[in-house]
Amino acid sequence: MNQIRKDNVWQIIIAGLLKYSLILIVLFISVYPVLWVFISSFKEVPGGLGLPEEWIFNGYITIFTKLNIASYFSNSIMVSVLSTIVSVTFVSMAAYVSARIQFKGKPLITLMFASTLFIPPISISFPIYRLINSMGLYDTRTGLVLIYSGLGIAVTFFVIRNYFLTIPKEMEEVALIDGCSHVVTFFRVILPLAKPGIATAAVLSLLNNWNEFYFAALLLESKDHMTIPALLGQFRTAYARDFNGMFSAIIVSVVPTILLFSFTSNLFIKSLTAGAVKG
Repeated sequence: MNQIRKDNVWQIIIAGLLKYSLILIVLFISVYPVLWVFISSFKEVPGGLGLPEEWIFNGYITIFTKLNIASYFSNSIMVSVLSTIVSVTFVSMAAYVSARIQFKGKPLITLMFASTLFIPPISISFPIYRLINSMGLYDTRTGLVLIYSGLGIAVTFFVIRNYFLTIPKEMEEVALIDGCSHVVTFFRVILPLAKPGIATAAVLSLLNNWNEFYFAALLLESKDHMTIPALLGQFRTAYARDFNGMFSAIIVSVVPTILLFSFTSNLFIKSLTAGAVKG
C-alpha cells in the first residue's frame, strides 16, 4: 500500500515537472523574440540578450520626432477600428443566420467561410491590387478599410457563431411568439447576450488589422496614409538598414496590442470556453 502511494506521489511530481517544463519552453519561445528586439533597440549593433554597454536612444528619438509617428498611429487606429466595426457587424449577422436558421445550402455556405482559412493573402494580392486600382482607391485609407474588413472573416465568423450556439433557443422562441421578427430578435435579444463573443471576435480582428503589414505596404504609398506596420519600411534604403530605428518602431507598434490583449484576456477565456461547449 505504501509502495502504491509512493508511486502515485512520484507520478504526480513527474507530471508536474513535465507540465511546468513545457510551460517554460513555450514561454521562452514566445517571449524571446520580443525581448531580443526590445534589448536590440537600445544597441548600436543588434544581437544577443546581453545588456548594451552603451544605451542608444536614437531609434526612439527618430520615430517620435523626425518620422511623426502620431500620424501613423492615427491612421492605424482609424483603419483598424473602422474595418473591425464593418467586419464584425456583417459577419455577426451571417453567423446568426448560420447558427439559428435552417435553409438549403447552409453547410456549403459554412464550408465557404471555413475555406477562407486556407487562402494565403499573397495568393490574392494581384486581383485585390487590380480591384482597388479600378475603384480609384489606391493609396487611400478607404481602400485599406475595405480589404481589412474581408480579412480574417472565418475566425470572426466561427467565434461569433459558436457563441450564438450557446444561447438557449427558448429565448428566441419566446421573442418570436411575442411577435418579434428575426431581425428584431437578433438586435434586441441575441446581441445583448452575445456581447462577450462579439467582443472577443472584435479584439481578434482589431489585433490582426493593427499588425497587418503586407496589404498596407502594397496599397499605400503616401506617408500621410501609412499605418504603423508600414512605418517599418522607412528604415530601409537601397544600401543600408537602420536596425536600431526599425526595432524601436517594432516595440512601439507591439506595445498597444500587448496591453489590449492583457486587459481582455479574461474576456477571451470566457468567450472561447463558452463557445467550445456546443460549437
